Amino acid sequence: MNPHIVQIPVGQMANFTYIFADDDMGQAAVIDPSWDLDKIFDSLKRNGWTAKYVINTHSHFDHVLGNEQVAKVTGAKIIQHKESKLDRDIEVSDGDTIEVGQFKLQVHHTPGHSKDSICLVLDGQLVFTGDTLFVGNCGRTDLPGSDPAEMYDSLFGKVAKLDGRLIVYPGHHYGTTPTSTIDREVKTNYVLVPRTKKEFLEFMGVSD
Repeated sequence: MNPHIVQIPVGQMANFTYIFADDDMGQAAVIDPSWDLDKIFDSLKRNGWTAKYVINTHSHFDHVLGNEQVAKVTGAKIIQHKESKLDRDIEVSDGDTIEVGQFKLQVHHTPGHSKDSICLVLDGQLVFTGDTLFVGNCGRTDLPGSDPAEMYDSLFGKVAKLDGRLIVYPGHHYGTTPTSTIDREVKTNYVLVPRTKKEFLEFMGVSD
């Protein structure tokens, strides 16, 4: 049983919006809607899917701009991590499970890029990494609410320890390919070269 994944390039910042669905049950979730919302609505209609949730990997504007409109049009409930300061219907914490059709998303709290960043592992097959991990890079840690020390803990303590076979679906198309795997990123991503936290902070440009 495989989920149906739609990866949608949107906007002028190389963002990805995602839809994943259970075809058998006709139920779907929309992840990080921002621009080009017609692409979301068209995909839902064309496939006969009902959106159960809008899920945000974090609360930066380029990942949440479409929340209210998608929720209004589809009736979907908005899900965010409890650290988010934005309006939502459901809040989640590390280790929580989100059910869509027959599939389950496991929530991994991965702060660093933002306090409310999460990665979402779908039934041990793939992971939506938001702006925590990109193909060949990681999210910025010089923004308000960012923390390079937390990013280190998230990348090396959580993300790099996930099943290497998981397909990585990032929040932006900043790499050479639109997707990757955890194993490939651990082996080739220069951000994931083994380092102590002190070395990582120096690498990220943080001085004592």
